[in-house]
Amino acid sequence: MEQSGTSTRLAGAVQGLTSELVSALRSGDRFRLAGMVAQGHAPGTTADPSLAAVRVVGADVVLPSVLLRCPPPDGDDLAVFGRAVHAYPPPAGAPPASVWSHWAMRRALLRLDASLDGAWDDDAEPEAAWLDDVPWQFLTHQLAVLAPLALPGEDCAVARAARRRPVDVARGFVRAVRRRDWLQAAGAGRWLTVLDGVPRTLGLDTGLEFVAQMGGEDARVAFQVEAAQLMRTGVLV
Repeated sequence: MEQSGTSTRLAGAVQGLTSELVSALRSGDRFRLAGMVAQGHAPGTTADPSLAAVRVVGADVVLPSVLLRCPPPDGDDLAVFGRAVHAYPPPAGAPPASVWSHWAMRRALLRLDASLDGAWDDDAEPEAAWLDDVPWQFLTHQLAVLAPLALPGEDCAVARAARRRPVDVARGFVRAVRRRDWLQAAGAGRWLTVLDGVPRTLGLDTGLEFVAQMGGEDARVAFQVEAAQLMRTGVLV
C-alpha cells in the first residue's frame, strides 16, 4: 500500500511538473523550476516526490530555455536540476534508455551552466549498440522514451540511429496511434519532426493534432506534442 501511494504521488508530481512546462512552451515565458521542488527532500523517502519527478521528466525540464526566446534558467533552477541529476544516477545494470536519459540530463546541465565545465571526468556518450538492427516496433518504443533527445541539430548516437530509419519511426507512430498509445505516439511524432526522409503521406501535422486531442488529458502527451509542433513550425530561437 505504501509503495502504491508513493507511485501515485510521483505520478501526480510528474503530471503537475509537465503541465507547467506545457504552459511555459505555449506562453513563451520563463519556467521556474525551483518553486516547484521541495527543498531538503531526501532521495528514496516517501516525502515530497517533486525532485524525483524532475528525474522522470529528464532533460525536458529545461526545454523551454532550449527552444524559446526566453531567459536561461536562474541559478536556483539549475541547482534544483543538478540535484536531480546527482540524486538519481542510473544503478548498475540499468536499462540503456535509463542510462541515456541520465546522460541527456547531464549534458543539458553542462550546456546551461558554464561553471560546471569539467565537472564530470567522463562525459562520453553511453553505448548505443542496443539500437542496431532492432525491430521497428522496439526502436519506436525506445525513441519515445528518449524523446528529450529529439532536438533540432542534436547529434548523438541515439539521434543518428533515428536518422537512419525515418520510415520505421513513421510506422511506429502509426502503430502507436492505432493502439491508442498516445504517449508513445507523441514521442515518436516529436522525433519525426527532426528527421529527414519522413514519408509525406504520413500526414504528420494532422496526426499530431489528433494525438493531442485524444491524449491531451495526459500532460506528458500534451507536452511532447507541443514541443513537436514548435519544432515543426520553426518557432524557435
